Amino acid sequence: MKKTIVICGATATGKTEHAVVLGKYFDTAVISADSQLIYKGLNIGTAKPTLAEMENIQHYMIDIIEPNLSFSVAEYTTMAEPIIANIEAQEKPPILCGGTGFYIQSLLFKRSLGTVGRDNQFRKYYQELAKLKGNTYLFEELKKVDIQTAEKLHVNDVNRVIRALEIYALTGKKKSEQVEGFSPKREYIAIAFDYDRDTLYTKINQRVRNMLKLGWIDEVQQLLKQGVMPDMQSMQAIGYKEVISYLSNCIGYNEMLELIQRKTRNYAKRQITFFKKFPNLTWISPNTNIVKKVKELL
Repeated sequence: MKKTIVICGATATGKTEHAVVLGKYFDTAVISADSQLIYKGLNIGTAKPTLAEMENIQHYMIDIIEPNLSFSVAEYTTMAEPIIANIEAQEKPPILCGGTGFYIQSLLFKRSLGTVGRDNQFRKYYQELAKLKGNTYLFEELKKVDIQTAEKLHVNDVNRVIRALEIYALTGKKKSEQVEGFSPKREYIAIAFDYDRDTLYTKINQRVRNMLKLGWIDEVQQLLKQGVMPDMQSMQAIGYKEVISYLSNCIGYNEMLELIQRKTRNYAKRQITFFKKFPNLTWISPNTNIVKKVKELL
């Protein structure tokens, strides 16, 4: 079995470009590990690679669901596992590329839920509370007791939010303080690109400006016309709510731009924090010859 090659890390670090280089060299396919690229119609604002950028390398787990639907980590795993198995059966190394840590973990590790039990009555109460007051209310409740876990979860990932609240209620300790085991599913090497902060932030700021020039606002208008609502999971992608606020005349263009840039920089910080704890991850200079480095690690 070939080792899985993982290209991960912060947004705007050139992951897709490097994955394509490796895909061409190893004559293999790329599996996206990005929780926003799964949505059809979210193209510019998610920096979805174009056909030209893919350079005839097969990319999976992109444009797989409509933007009005929700999608979980479990669903991602169920769909991606057979793809990996098919690539491995061809004696080729799968390339997993993206910045959504939970997606990557789901394919590389069998995750233990720990020794904390479950309380069905507690779960039912919070499920009803979510229906009554909304997912955001439940998410805010989690932030009050465990901000570290909340920062890693999506507001609409209700099951995980409830589980974190349950752990706190049953143990008096945060989920982020629990020791959770990871046993590997498959062999892998993982690489992330180590940009200095100023360079990364400059790249992020410029990329947001470029997205807006490419027609991001028109893209959001089209999604709204199709019936995609602002509170749907797809619209939680960074920048989409800010563009909607601009279209609603709630904020001006410059405020929208600055908000998106700041939120993207903050997201990059969270990604870096997440991946710094990731097992067996090699941080490399952006100028490193990616093929040569991967061959060394393999």
